Amino acid sequence: MKALLRQIPPIHELQNTAEFVRFITTQDLSLEKGTEIVKESVALIRKRILEDLWDGPSPDTGRFLHAIFTQAALIKKEKLSLSLHKVINASGTVLHTNLGRARMGQETIEHMSKVASSYSNLEYQLENGKRGSRHTHAEKFICELTGAEAAMVVNNNAAAVFLVLTALAKNKEVIVSRGELVEIGGSFRVSSIMEESGAKLVEVGTTNKTHLGDYQEHIREETAMIMKVHQSNFVIKGFTSSVVTEDLVNLTSEHEQVIYYEDLGSGALYDFSKRGIGQEPLVREVIQQGSDLVSFSGDKLLGGPQAGIIAGKKNIVDILKKHQLARVLRVDKMTLAALEMTLLHYLQEEEDKIPAIYAITRSKDEVMQQSIEMIAQLKQRNVPFTFELMEGKSQVGGGTMPEVDLDTCLISLSHDRYSSHELHKELRLQEPSIITRIQQDRLLLDLRTVSRDEMDELIEVLYNLSNDIDRENN
Repeated sequence: MKALLRQIPPIHELQNTAEFVRFITTQDLSLEKGTEIVKESVALIRKRILEDLWDGPSPDTGRFLHAIFTQAALIKKEKLSLSLHKVINASGTVLHTNLGRARMGQETIEHMSKVASSYSNLEYQLENGKRGSRHTHAEKFICELTGAEAAMVVNNNAAAVFLVLTALAKNKEVIVSRGELVEIGGSFRVSSIMEESGAKLVEVGTTNKTHLGDYQEHIREETAMIMKVHQSNFVIKGFTSSVVTEDLVNLTSEHEQVIYYEDLGSGALYDFSKRGIGQEPLVREVIQQGSDLVSFSGDKLLGGPQAGIIAGKKNIVDILKKHQLARVLRVDKMTLAALEMTLLHYLQEEEDKIPAIYAITRSKDEVMQQSIEMIAQLKQRNVPFTFELMEGKSQVGGGTMPEVDLDTCLISLSHDRYSSHELHKELRLQEPSIITRIQQDRLLLDLRTVSRDEMDELIEVLYNLSNDIDRENN
């Protein structure tokens, strides 16, 4: 083994080889960076030899030099390649949390790009040349759409909840129904966020039933807030009872020190119920009913960037804006640019320009027509897959509207040399990655979540994959 290690060329000799010059040239590396990566490659091979794990050519053969630089190229790819990749979501889940939830529309992307590629008036008043506040940019649109007196934006809705509880209820009591102590993604719980904020949780009612009297019995001098949490990611059916917003608003109005705060979670500005899709409460309606504060997400049913939006009465929102956490939780210029353009689409009644709204409200017939067109194009290019159209269901996703199934049209895709699970993996490893779903051992494509531009890319990926399969089997 020691003899093998002694035969590994030193780095200065490797630098003088034609292979080294070819490596740094083809990989577009400086002499210093190329040398650093080759050192890593040699060290890794040395380690594998010592551990008796090296299965490559012996150092005393001519092929060993090639192995060093092949390994170096792999190290360079791993070290310097981007980890965030575009994927085509053909799963049919619109607000897919693992795939980034709501995607941006073209005009939103253009506005973000314009703001990101230049200086902006993020905290500067162009009218008088004085320092401004980043809170003002999206605030006017939020207030116009919701009827709130004031608003602010933080980096997500969990942050919004944390800020509200910390700033307004630290060391004081907050009353919450037991049926609303929800857990959101990643094991984050309302009760845990409340504990971190310093607020004291007062649970009332039971899991399935909470009455107005339960709240009334627990209001006392130490009570700072009644908090209602929308059950956005689950549904309780059967023998249930909860207190509506209007009744809780009336109750808190009888107690001057008590704030009524509603965490809406998903935060719908668009009335999906008019399209027969769910019964999601509208932010405007909750504020009109007299809520002091509401908070909701930007990247769920609103269809914008990740953000937590807080809206409500000006005197309360002003307290939040001045709190030290407001700076810790603030958003950047690109988030604000994306959010304000998304909100502008709502104000101009251009919801069809918001991809999430468009995808959720698409009819089964629209998805079917797109599916038929794609299959026709694939057959025209003689792609050797088998296609079958079938009815199915799409999901809204993102922890929203759990009771809603969207009627859709699915493409069942198969190949005589690959199982559905093998195809699922192969498509995931393509460039761009294609995310599909498997149901009853069928590989399914749901074009509800695939745009027309992406459909062309999807066709190209399937065409190239079929050629790769043919080469492997010939």
